[in-house]
Amino acid sequence: MQDNIFEWLFAIRGAWGTEFEGGIYHGRILMPAEYPFKPPAFVMMTPSGRFETGTKICLSISSYHPESWQPSWSVQSALVALIAFMQTPGNGAIGSLDTSTDVRKEMAIDARNSPPKQSITEKQLVVDALHQRMIESEEQSK
Repeated sequence: MQDNIFEWLFAIRGAWGTEFEGGIYHGRILMPAEYPFKPPAFVMMTPSGRFETGTKICLSISSYHPESWQPSWSVQSALVALIAFMQTPGNGAIGSLDTSTDVRKEMAIDARNSPPKQSITEKQLVVDALHQRMIESEEQSK
């Protein structure tokens, strides 16, 4: 995989007790060179029914709202916020979707069963390893 210190891959777990429960959602964080003074962009790679895939999503913690960003926020706190945002209505925001609960539950099953496919072999290996680690650590996260 081409080394790019400004692109990070992540995997988050759908929150327990929600329509996203059980899902493992992968994405990319695009860090600006000025981080932590400017916010990152988030791009989801796994369909969830809440966020479009392959599109920068508009959140108060993302590059769409630099006025809201706090340099003291960590990547971890931004990912926790992303999980919380999954449970809110999209309301037409850029990169947001509003699908039914039943569809989101089906997507959560799919998201757990197979990680998103990547065109670069090295990136696929990283995504697969992250996915497996999320499955193995599931009991600890409850």
